Amino acid sequence: MNRTASAMIGAALAALAITGAAAADSARRGSAQHDAIERGRYLVKIAGCNDCHTAGYAHSGGDVPEAQWLTGDALGWSGPWGTTYAANLRLVVAGISEDEWVRRARAAQYRPPMPWFNLRDMSEADLRAAYRFIRHLGPAGSPAPAYVAPGSRPSGPVVTFPAPPH
Repeated sequence: MNRTASAMIGAALAALAITGAAAADSARRGSAQHDAIERGRYLVKIAGCNDCHTAGYAHSGGDVPEAQWLTGDALGWSGPWGTTYAANLRLVVAGISEDEWVRRARAAQYRPPMPWFNLRDMSEADLRAAYRFIRHLGPAGSPAPAYVAPGSRPSGPVVTFPAPPH
């Protein structure tokens, strides 16, 4: 075998090795992404995210198709803070990066009844998994109604919390 043929065979073998390594790396990344999405699905279920952020979820015993999950709700939560609405998380994550999601979760102090302190205390890995799951669902639905200040009347149905005792 001449030097040119030997060099060509060596180059071909190197290219095959690189391609094989890249494919294996891609498969590992794909598996890790799949695992994160599954972890996010699990967290969304057990952390109660759907209870407020998915219309009809709580009172149907969770019997809402996944395609409708996390699209927000027009049911208002009214109390001394005003009236809040559960955000459409699918639209929220469509507009921010994973890193921004983590930063928001760490810094946010949302109005009731959102348990922002639970979100803040989640591990970074869990926050990233939740983001990846929500992002996996894709954008859907409409934005939630806007916040209504105390003393103003919301237009739709609300759950009313009593004022705290003094």
